Amino acid sequence: KVLEQMRILYKENTPEFIYFVTLYNIFNNYLDELTEDNIVKSRTGFKETLVWNKLYKFQKDGVMGAIDKIEKYNGCIIADSVGLGKTFTALAVIKYYELRNDRVLVIVPKKLRENWTVYTMNDKRNIFSGDRFNYDVLNHTDLSRTSGYSGEINLATLNWSNYDLVVIDESHNFRNNPPVKGRITRYERFMNDIIKAGVKTKVLMLSATPVNNKMNDIKNQIAFITEGRNDAFASVGLDNLELILRKAQAVFNRWSELPDPERTTETFVNMMDLDYFKLLDTVTIARSRKHIEKYYNLEEIGKFPTRLTPENRYPIIDTEGEFPPIEEINRLIKKLTLCVYSPLGYVLPEKRVAYEKKYDMTVGTNNSVFRQTDREQSLVGLMRVGILKRMESSINSFALTVENILYKIDKTLEAIEKKQFDYDAEMDISDIDIDDPEYDNLMFGNNVKVLLQDMDLIKWQQDLLADKDKLETILLEAINVTPDRDAKLTELRTLIENKIKNPINPDNRKVVIFTAFADTARYLYQNLSEEFAKRGIYSAIVTGSGDNHSTLPIPKELRRSVKMTDINTILTLFSPISKECSKIYPEVTKHIDILIATDCISEGQNLQDCDYLVNYDIHWNPVRIIQRFGRIDRIGSLNQQIKLVNFWPTKDL
Repeated sequence: KVLEQMRILYKENTPEFIYFVTLYNIFNNYLDELTEDNIVKSRTGFKETLVWNKLYKFQKDGVMGAIDKIEKYNGCIIADSVGLGKTFTALAVIKYYELRNDRVLVIVPKKLRENWTVYTMNDKRNIFSGDRFNYDVLNHTDLSRTSGYSGEINLATLNWSNYDLVVIDESHNFRNNPPVKGRITRYERFMNDIIKAGVKTKVLMLSATPVNNKMNDIKNQIAFITEGRNDAFASVGLDNLELILRKAQAVFNRWSELPDPERTTETFVNMMDLDYFKLLDTVTIARSRKHIEKYYNLEEIGKFPTRLTPENRYPIIDTEGEFPPIEEINRLIKKLTLCVYSPLGYVLPEKRVAYEKKYDMTVGTNNSVFRQTDREQSLVGLMRVGILKRMESSINSFALTVENILYKIDKTLEAIEKKQFDYDAEMDISDIDIDDPEYDNLMFGNNVKVLLQDMDLIKWQQDLLADKDKLETILLEAINVTPDRDAKLTELRTLIENKIKNPINPDNRKVVIFTAFADTARYLYQNLSEEFAKRGIYSAIVTGSGDNHSTLPIPKELRRSVKMTDINTILTLFSPISKECSKIYPEVTKHIDILIATDCISEGQNLQDCDYLVNYDIHWNPVRIIQRFGRIDRIGSLNQQIKLVNFWPTKDL
């Protein structure tokens, strides 16, 4: 009889129809929970706000999903891909809670502060001024401060524990919680003073990359939602969060060791425990570009630009061919002791115990010891990599770095040779105040102080002199490569000229050039900006150190209001359509076409007027490359095509 009934059903209805009817009957009881009116009550006036009506359909769905998760689980991570407007989505969530009279705090990287404060200001750049946003904004770094001001907020008197909702922009910056001896970390301050203290605090986190290179990266972010409780999601069948994440990391490790043909997304999904995906589904909203293209009407929201095939460049360093190969320089760098950064390694054996007591720390539940000498050796390893990375970036940055190390070595040798310190056999490192200026001439080091009388100065001096000899040899080679001999700089110049002559979108001359180092950014600006300015093509430089300039001519009467040292002014004049420059600076008719920048703008910026991005160096973290390209690869872009160009030091990488 059952088979007979099924034959009748399939005869009169398609299998697809039967499938959807089955789904409806399974999930019918849950559908009411998913309606907008059950998540957001219409009487709040929320749907009449400017920010709600500015959102695309997929963003509105994200807002509803985030509010639903925040109400059910106390928090949510919006992990949409770069370029999908997470800031506007978060602003709508904030407005919902403000309409409920909740007190809201937004914590942001310092470089993105103005992206958020502008919406609380009576400013012509504030497109949501009618919504009267009233949240507080603090920098990530403010969590390390106990006094002073952050904007108009007095950190000494701020009631950290009185926020109903906290929004963390770029929350992946909190993925680690390393212990620091003698002080409270930003993570601990946030957890103890905001999350666990005072009123019940809900958390909304924003990050396109909440997981960086470990599955466990998300653990510390989720802990803000759960207040560190391991069983917080037991009600949905997730009894032990730490165990789930530990298993997930173990699976990931096994998967990453598979041969290339087997290391596929499908294999990963099949290997991973379903509890991990259930955890992600519980606390995250993550939509990709493909998801939006598949499930939403792109005619309403605008299309993504087409990504042209990335172009890879492998320029040599010296057009004369006289600079040694990278392999040879690398061998020389490996021979450096860089002992100027590891003074603890030269403490006399009979004095080491005192320093171990002062600087070593116990970490973890198993009371393992984190030795300061090991930390110094790690620092030396990073310094070696850093020197090589600067050479990959630009020969100028490389030379400046070598000069800086040589200067530090010379100052150290000078202190040793002049013996400008008083020997006191009774003095012990544990008995003195290392911050007392009275002892400045007795000690060496910045964060870790070492009494010079406690060191094997003969051995240290020998190693310092050996390093100095090698570094001077390297420096002589580097300073010979002047800008006119810099092959990489020449290739970049040619690349820009070809792009201007042959735009990939009609009349679009814009190029953004990213580098990891401010030294390289300044070098490029100094050697490119003036020659292009003579042809009416204006450049700008933006770095995190505030070294911001532009060749764009601004009439004298406008210079007070149009400040070309301000990051947001420069970015507005570089991407005038996406940043609505005509409303902010209607008097400015010329714009910037070439932007040279460090990673201070690789997050949270919409530069979609530009269609051509150059990675002048490859950041050590591949996530940063994704973030950089996300500045121009954005939904609603007016460009039909966009292109990425990567400069590599060698084809072997």
